[in-house]
Amino acid sequence: MATPSRLPALFFGHGNPLNALERNAYTEGWAALGASLPRPRAILAVSAHWYVPFTSVTAMDAPRTIHDFGGFPRALYEVRYPAPGAPDLARRIQGLLAPTPVGLDEAWGLDHGTWSVLVHVFPAADVPVLQLAIDETQPPAVHYALGRRLRPLRDEGVLIVGSGNVVHNLHAYAWGRHPAQPHDWALRFEETVRRALAAERPQELVDYDALGRDALLSVPTPEHYLPLLYVLGARHDGEPVHFPVEGIEGGSVSMLSVRLG
Repeated sequence: MATPSRLPALFFGHGNPLNALERNAYTEGWAALGASLPRPRAILAVSAHWYVPFTSVTAMDAPRTIHDFGGFPRALYEVRYPAPGAPDLARRIQGLLAPTPVGLDEAWGLDHGTWSVLVHVFPAADVPVLQLAIDETQPPAVHYALGRRLRPLRDEGVLIVGSGNVVHNLHAYAWGRHPAQPHDWALRFEETVRRALAAERPQELVDYDALGRDALLSVPTPEHYLPLLYVLGARHDGEPVHFPVEGIEGGSVSMLSVRLG
């Protein structure tokens, strides 16, 4: 049963970094979702783009805006998301995730998986933001378990956010070809994810590589999928699921957003 002060847990399909500059159905959906939320004390983001061989959490007072991409218009490199950090909360997260070793990072900052979405969700950039690294050496079950340990934060005013894409296959992406129809395997895998979320079958999503060819094509590498498992781990039994933003870009990148609670 949800408590009045409990914040939801969110997953965003972030897609192209240019969404940071654009007004479209996806970014308008993100903005509407942000407007519907109570103001968090802080945001903990798990982004596909901090995928490293360790677990760490940003612990600086003022995280930098990282432009971790190439070949985009100058305007995108000029975007800044000057949200403050929260070193005390970083230490709280370190404690929650024990005995997993968690470093307190003062070098990373906010990558585009986080800020390209938050510029629409919380455009004032006045809510403290931390990022949690995804340890590439660990299997999906470990990432789900870490999400479960983070669950108490939702009752402490912390918004848990995952940012990636449920389906993310750039090799199959229709670069420059418009319009692009979604691949059948992308539609089927996204629907499998939706059904498992609605039926509260988390293990099916943790063991996604057992779902066959559709999963292999939709998740050729795990980094964009794993943020969903952190959000799923933070879910309480019986919490409703909503899909506030939908769509598939280029035939092979799902823009699905998920709200739990």
